[in-house]
Amino acid sequence: MQAILALDDGTVVRGEGFGHPGIALGELVFATSFTGYEEMLTDPSYKGQILMLTYPLIGNYGVSGDRFQSDGIQVEGFVVRERFDSHFHYRSKRSIEEFLRDERIPGICEVDTRMLTRRIREFGTMKACIVYDVGIDFGREDWRDDVEAYIELARSQPDISSIDLISKVTCERPYMIRGSADAGRIALIDCGVKRGILRSLSRRNFEIFVFPAHSSISSVESCEPDALLVSNGPGDPKIARNVMEIVRHFTGKLPIFGICLGHQITALALGCNTFKMKFGHRGANQPVKDVKRGKVFITSQNHGFAVDESSADGIVELTQFNANDGTVEGFEEEYLGIYCVQYHPEANPGPEDTEKIFFDNILRIIERWK
Repeated sequence: MQAILALDDGTVVRGEGFGHPGIALGELVFATSFTGYEEMLTDPSYKGQILMLTYPLIGNYGVSGDRFQSDGIQVEGFVVRERFDSHFHYRSKRSIEEFLRDERIPGICEVDTRMLTRRIREFGTMKACIVYDVGIDFGREDWRDDVEAYIELARSQPDISSIDLISKVTCERPYMIRGSADAGRIALIDCGVKRGILRSLSRRNFEIFVFPAHSSISSVESCEPDALLVSNGPGDPKIARNVMEIVRHFTGKLPIFGICLGHQITALALGCNTFKMKFGHRGANQPVKDVKRGKVFITSQNHGFAVDESSADGIVELTQFNANDGTVEGFEEEYLGIYCVQYHPEANPGPEDTEKIFFDNILRIIERWK
């Protein structure tokens, strides 16, 4: 069944639809990972976005469910060069086609993802619309006349910076993951936390209290935490005003840690600024240089906003930078016990170079503050 992908700059590409027939609206972004589509599709940080993968063949190992980072697919739509439905893996339970169909997510394949990626790199992320089996008669010679309405539909959707995406992915009510209070009790603000982060914390036997992003300061205080961790999540960090207030309240009282969006929110709460990147970092091969320790790590990343380096002067110590474009990847404030990174130390998918470093650091800092 044929489908189209329409961009807000007027670009229209025709391909083959798969997954659930319908219309998908979102910001078109690309990720460069070769594998890990199961984790990426279920990563809450992709909420509000149409995900395009640059690797040309997707679906070889099917979908097992073991690698999910949330309860289901979070992306609005999926774009690939070629999909592979005859999945070969002993843990696979269904194909990528069946996965999208079950989750009611439209996808499009047989499109030139290389051309689309180059276009995004040149002009930046764009609002987009996938139309699969809806309202276009491809049998007519003038079928492109029907497409104008979908280009306008792509253009008319709100900018991602104006949408409160965190409210769509945060937990509905607080919950606890049992561990040992001796290791430390962590209050985790859920802005769209990945399961991989919770697993990394649980492996170190932390007692974890997970709170919705709209929680009050008093409810977070009620668990008597030893540290505060602000999770990853989707969208513009400037939307998360309530989480910023929580961070400000606990600054100087508890160690504070941030991952990805949590890194940006913490920076804003301390007085730094953030900005929207041209096309962001999404993939499992982002090199990060730790200038404080003289090391380089390969990291997994998924973000379209970053901390403004010039705004951090005199507020925090910038310790890590992206080796490709020089953007801020990490900062610390040793006196206040603050340690934040822009990348995903738990990976899922990707290299685990920084997993032990980041989460063991949480252990050490909490122990020092007790």
